[in-house]
Amino acid sequence: MQQATAQSQQFAAGGPGAASFEPQQYLTFVLGGETFAIGILRIKEIIEFAGLTTVPMMPTCIRGVINLRGSVVPVLDLSARFGRKSTEATRRTCIVIVEVEAEGVHQDIGVIVDAVNEVLEIPGTEIEPAPSFGTKLRPDLIRGMGKVGGRFVIILDTDRVLSTEEIVAVGDGGEAGREPLQAAA
Repeated sequence: MQQATAQSQQFAAGGPGAASFEPQQYLTFVLGGETFAIGILRIKEIIEFAGLTTVPMMPTCIRGVINLRGSVVPVLDLSARFGRKSTEATRRTCIVIVEVEAEGVHQDIGVIVDAVNEVLEIPGTEIEPAPSFGTKLRPDLIRGMGKVGGRFVIILDTDRVLSTEEIVAVGDGGEAGREPLQAAA
């Protein structure tokens, strides 16, 4: 009984046991034929791929900026960020506006994806830890592997994938630029 009460308190506080009790919603999308997911609470909106303004001297994964209701929002090519070839725009290509937080500051970043699928509810009990090998991405970029209908969805750690410090370091040829986001084969 005391253990159940402790777990309930952790759940209510959003503590370590919270994920295993409460289903969470994720926006799923396709990138290079693989299905990825981002927690829905980080998604601000999804817009049509258009109107990019290129900015000189930016890291190659930053395709440009957009004007989103008067705000300048950088747009990141997630495929290029993962060390793959840049996304080629099709009629299903979208920009997902994601809110990230670094050092208490909120920043909107646009992420180019091949296509948006759906919002899925994945219970915490159906999320496995990121594998330490065998994926094409560094394990620290993966929050977990969600089991959905007999297949896996790669749940991204948005704070790490969209870390402005790491993106800038890659562009400057800094330490993070020497460590690819793609896992060694």
